[in-house]
Parts: sequence; structure tokens; C-alpha cells
Amino acid sequence: MNPYSVKCWMRYIEFKQNGAKSTLNMIYERALKELPGSYKLWYNYLRERRKQVKGKCITEPSYEEINNCHERALVFMHKMPRIWLDYCQFLVSQCKITRSRQTFDRALRALPVTQHPRIWPLYLRFVRNLPLPETAIRVYRRYLKLSPENTEEYIDYLRSVGRLDEAAVRLAAVVNDESFVSKEGKSNYQLWHELCDLISQNPDKVTSLNVGAIIRGGLTRFTDQLGKLWCSLADYYIRSGHFEKARDVYEEAILTVVTVRDFTQVFDSYAQFEESMIAAKMETTAEMGKDEDGDIDMELRLARFEQLIARRPLLLNSVLLRQNPHNVHEWHKRVKLYEGNPRQIINTYTEAVQTVDPMKATGKPHSLWVSFAKFYEENEQLDDARTIFEKATKVNYKQVDDLSAVWCEYGEMELRHENYEQALRILRKATAIPSKKAEYFDASEPVQNRVYKSLKVWSMLADLEESLGTFKSTKAVYDRIIDLRIATPQIIINYAMFLEEHNYFEESFKAYERGIALFRWPNVYDIWNTYLTKFIDRYGGKKLERARDLFEQALDGCPAKFAKTIYLLYAKLEEGYGLARHAMAVYERATQAVEAEERHQMFNIYIKRAAEIYGVTYTRAIYQKAIEVLPDEHARDMCLRFADMESKLGEIDRARAIYSYCSQICDPRVTANFWQTWKEFEIRHGNEDTIREMLRIKRSVQATYNTQVNFMSAQMMKATTSSTGTMSDLAPGQMEIDDMKMLEQKAQQLAAEAEQDKPKLKEKILFVRSDTSRSELAELSKQANPDEIDIDDEDEDEDDENQGPEEVQLEQKSVPTAVFGGLKDD
Repeated sequence: MNPYSVKCWMRYIEFKQNGAKSTLNMIYERALKELPGSYKLWYNYLRERRKQVKGKCITEPSYEEINNCHERALVFMHKMPRIWLDYCQFLVSQCKITRSRQTFDRALRALPVTQHPRIWPLYLRFVRNLPLPETAIRVYRRYLKLSPENTEEYIDYLRSVGRLDEAAVRLAAVVNDESFVSKEGKSNYQLWHELCDLISQNPDKVTSLNVGAIIRGGLTRFTDQLGKLWCSLADYYIRSGHFEKARDVYEEAILTVVTVRDFTQVFDSYAQFEESMIAAKMETTAEMGKDEDGDIDMELRLARFEQLIARRPLLLNSVLLRQNPHNVHEWHKRVKLYEGNPRQIINTYTEAVQTVDPMKATGKPHSLWVSFAKFYEENEQLDDARTIFEKATKVNYKQVDDLSAVWCEYGEMELRHENYEQALRILRKATAIPSKKAEYFDASEPVQNRVYKSLKVWSMLADLEESLGTFKSTKAVYDRIIDLRIATPQIIINYAMFLEEHNYFEESFKAYERGIALFRWPNVYDIWNTYLTKFIDRYGGKKLERARDLFEQALDGCPAKFAKTIYLLYAKLEEGYGLARHAMAVYERATQAVEAEERHQMFNIYIKRAAEIYGVTYTRAIYQKAIEVLPDEHARDMCLRFADMESKLGEIDRARAIYSYCSQICDPRVTANFWQTWKEFEIRHGNEDTIREMLRIKRSVQATYNTQVNFMSAQMMKATTSSTGTMSDLAPGQMEIDDMKMLEQKAQQLAAEAEQDKPKLKEKILFVRSDTSRSELAELSKQANPDEIDIDDEDEDEDDENQGPEEVQLEQKSVPTAVFGGLKDD
């Protein structure tokens, strides 16, 4: 065996592994004597020796022998951290505190600094477990010189052992170090909050720091957490026993915070502090007994607490105004809080109008001036109210409406006190043309140069002139409004009504025409409607041609939405003062000009008026046109009414033709009412053949509607699924192709049947007149034509006047029973 080979010695040791411990130790000693610098031999030897004493009492001499072996090994292995770690752990397990600390220190001195991170965790764990805080603190201070990023660990240890002063100092240093990065992921604010809690809750233990300066520095640094910081500062003084200082801090806080959240935190803490002071005083009084000074002090504390609770709404309002001093609504709320205190109200209004910038205001800034003036008015100080209004009219508001409201309120105040001339003078001053004219929406000009175009002020002036002024002055105001082109349709109507009340009818019509020239549709609708109504009421049929020209002018370019009213008014004029055929022409135009939704109603009016003027036979052409023009839903209704009229006139064939025509737009599945009506008609007036024809047409129409894809596909799928032995059962691969072929064939078959059964339609309904009704229609044709010119003698006219208008008598006959065949029961 080579005595200088480590491998040979290790094999020899493995061979002797099961031998006696003394023999094995002797072999290791011989090997280390030959190779004292072998790390492998020393490591295995020391591990073997530690195993030999495992489980024994630490006071046995063998422990000391192993300690000596470690010392001998470190003579050669002092650069090996593993040997140091094992030795230190072995000493710690023996509870040799001083020797362990000295060994850790020797290890740190012997090893290079790059190996220190392997030693420090074990060293720190050792000192933390010792009941010797001073030793641990000194070790930690040395450790933080190498690893300052672990300061949080040191701070936690200091807090655990009650060394809060040094913990606060270290934490303050960390907070002030902007380059510090927390290993626990805490932000700078969280560290600051921990510092505030630490120094405020332990004022007697933290003496090295200026607590007030630190927290006030945080107030300027963390402006979003002012409530917590103020409460921490007050808590520090409370725990220190400086109660008056704490109260001053709370007062300062509630007067400086700018958010409701911070205010709520501070106020609740302040109220809790006052309650605790009262409770403490009551306990002291109960223990010590009552005395005069104690009672006074108790009453003082109760009064202070009640005042604090009463001040809360006002303090909260102050917070909101600090947030936005231009909030008009909050200023009004502040005035309400001072209700019953005139001096404070005046001071608040004065501060508000001086603070609020109209360009930045939230709300209506002019309302502050108006409310201020009304406050003086309610207290019967009109001169002061006028002074406020005069100042308010000189403020540069953001919008013209604000200044207009001030002028109007100023005038209304004078009216309330019956100073009518003064009110007129104020509004005339407001509407006076300034030296420099400006457009109403020109924001670059002050509102004082634009208020002369405010319709609000002009409208109030016009109302005052109508009530208090002369006709000439009122007319001048209205003319001025129209000249400035600020009039509205209501202003035009008011002007015309004013002229009409003073019997200036032509002037009022001119006012309407001026308004019509100013506006376009649809704004001009009200003017036209009022103008035409007033013109007809005034002249009736005296100026018929002029009225017709006005109606034609109104209808020129009139939207369909507004045409109905004007057409009806036009037709009424023609019916009352013109010709009936002109009225019918107007109704005819109306059915084309109105909206599609109103066309059905217009046709109903047309038919009703035509029947009243010309008789029911005149309405046939109207019915035909309505059926052609109207959508299917309304066309069905027209067909039913048309057929009913023809059946009442005895024109059975014509009615049947109408039913046949209408059937083409009536799906039997949807319009069952139509088919039932036709069936009842055939039962009353038809025979077996006509009923069969009706049923044939019904089947044909149903087949036509069934050719739609959705109905066809549903029927075909039902037929194919109910059938047996189809191609899909025999050849599943061709199922889809065969089903589609069957669908196509069935659809073609149904379409062919529908085409054969479908009656031939024409563009218009052609009727065949039955011979039985000719005599009855001859009587109807004798009805008088209102447009006919009577050129008979005067005697005949007198005879005609004595006689009433002829009434058409429609003869009703019963249908013979044989007509019905077997359809009617005996």
C-alpha cells in the first residue's frame, strides 16, 4: 500500500469499517500523520468521531477529545468552511456559549469574505436563541455592515426584545434611504406607517427621535394618507400625557384636511378622544368624590364634546370647499348651516362671491349674487339689495344666461315691491345696445357686450311692456326682437296675438308672415297652423283666393309629418266656403302627402266626407285607390268595408269580386277573420257553386303561401320521417342527396298546382253589374250634385226650398230558400 495515496487509505478504512472504534481511529491518525493536508481524510475522520459520541452526555471527556481533533484539523483546514460549520454546530450542541461565539468569530476571521454568507445564518440563529440581547445586538451590527439589505430582520428582532428606541432609529434610517429595497416587498409608505405606529404607540421608550418633526414630514410627503398620520401624531401626544397638545393637533387636522375620508378618520378619532376624557373624568370623580372644581371641569368637557358634534356639518362643508372653492352648491349649503345667524350669513355670502371664479365655477355662480340680494330683500334692505344686483351685473360670467338671469331677478325684485317704472327702466338698460356689438356666442367678448341679444331679457321686457307700457312701445319691442333675429315661434305668435287683441288684424297677419320668413320647417309649423286658423276665423270665405294661396304656400315644402293638419284645415275651408270638388281634390292630395302610417286614417276621412257630400257610390274609386296604395294589413280592412258597402247596395257580384281580389293577400293561417266573413257572405247571398269556388280559392291561396321555404321544409321533413322504406334506410350515405331531391320535386308540384288554381289578377278591380240591382242604382243616381249650377226659374227655387232633400230608400228583399240548396237546415 502506498502510504501517500489518499485513495489507498480510504479503501483500507472501508475494509476496516466494521472493526473496533479504537482501531478505526488509530488508522485515521496514521493516515493523517502521513497526509495531514488531506481534506477528505479530515472530513471523514471528524464525521466518524462525531458519530461515536452521538447520544452521549455532553459532559463526557470524549466530547473534549473530539473538540481537540477539530482544533488540530483547523491547523491545516482553516480555509475550509465546511470544517468550521461542523465544528460550530458541534459546539452549539454542547451548549458552550462563549466558546461557540469565539469559534464563530475565528471562522469569520479565517475565511475569505466571499464565504461569510455561509457562516452568518448559523451565527445569527445561535445568538437569537440566546437570552443575551446585548450579544445578539452587537453581532447584528457587525452583520449589517456586510449585508445592510437585511435591516428589516434586525428591526424585527429589536422589537421582539423590547429595544424599541434603536428599532425606531434603524427604521427611520431605512425610510429616509431612497435606495433601500425591502426583501419583504413593503413599500416606502408601509415602512413609514410602521415607523409612525412604533413611535406614536411607545412615546416613553422612543427617546432618540423627534416624533413631531418626523410625522409632520410625512404629512408633506404622503398627502394621500393625511388622516392616519394626523391620528398618529395626536395618539403620540395622548400616550405622552399631553392632552391639550393632542387637542390642538386634532383641531389643526380638521381645519387642514381636504378629503372626506381623512376628515372622517380625524373627526372620529377626535370624538373618541373626547369621550374617553369624559369617561376617565367620571371614573376619577366616582373614586375621589365630587368637588366644585371637578364639576366645573366635567361641565367644560361635556360642553366641548357637544360643540364638537354640533360643528361636524360645518367642518365637513369646509373640507369640501377646500377641495373645490368654486363649488356653488356647497356655498349655498354653508349659508343654510348658518341659518339664524345673519352676520355669519353675510360674511359667508361675501366670502363666496369673492372666492368663486365664474370661469371655474361648478354650478351657477349668479345664484350666489341673487341669493345674497334676496337675503337683504327679505330683511327689507332694498337699497343694499340693489347695490348687490348692480355689482352682480358687472361680473364677467362665463355664459350670457347667467347675466340674463341676474337682470331678470333684478327686475322681478322691483316688481315684487310694485316699483313698475324702475323695473321697466332696469330691463331697458339691460337690452340697450352696447358701444361695441358682439355676437351672442362669441366667447372672446365679455357677456356685458352680448346680453343685448338675450331672448330671456327681451321676453320679460315684452311682457312688462304689454302689461305696463303703451301699444307703441310694446310693438317697438317685438319689432326689435324680430330685427335682432332672436325671436322664437312662440314670440311671433305672442306678437300676432297682441296685435289681434288691439284689433290690428292685418298687422298681426304681417307678423305671422315675418315669422314664416324667419323659420324653416318644422319650426314654422306652429306659426302656419295659428296663422291659417286665425285667417279663416277672421275672413271666412270673403278672401277665398288669398286663403288658398296661403294654404298652397304652407304646403310647399311641408314635411309629411305635419301635412295632415294643414290638409284637413284646407279641406274644411273648401267645404265651408269653396267648392266640394276642390275639397275632394284636397283630400286626394292629402292621401299622397301624409306619412305612410297616417295614410289609412286619411283615406277613412276622405271616404266619409265623399259619402256625405256625393253619396256612397262616389266612394268606389276612392276604395279602389286605397286598396292599391295601402299596405296589405290596411288594404284588407278597406276590401272588407268596400265589399260590405256593395252588398248593402245589392251589388252581390261586385262584392264577390272584391272578396276574390282580397283573398290573394290573405293567408288563411293568419287572416281567418277574412275567410269567415267571406263564408258568411256566400251563405247569405250565394249558392253551392259559389261556396265551392270560395273553398277552391282558399286552397289555392294556402298552397301559394306554403311554397315558402320554411313551411315547405317543415312539411317535407315530416313526410320523409313518417314514411318507411325510403332510400335513406337502404343507403345511408345518400340520405342527404335523396331528401333534397324529394323536397325539390314536392315544391315544384305544389307551385304548379298553385299556379293553376291562382285566379288571374288585373291592375284594377273590374266589376260586373247584376241586372237585379240596376233599378236600385237608378234611384241612387238621382241624388243631388252639390256642384251643379241651378239655372231654373225663381218659382221653381221657391218650391224646392219648401221641400226637404230626397233620401235614398234601399229596398231589402229576402233571398229565396232554393238558392242555398243543402247548406241551410230546414
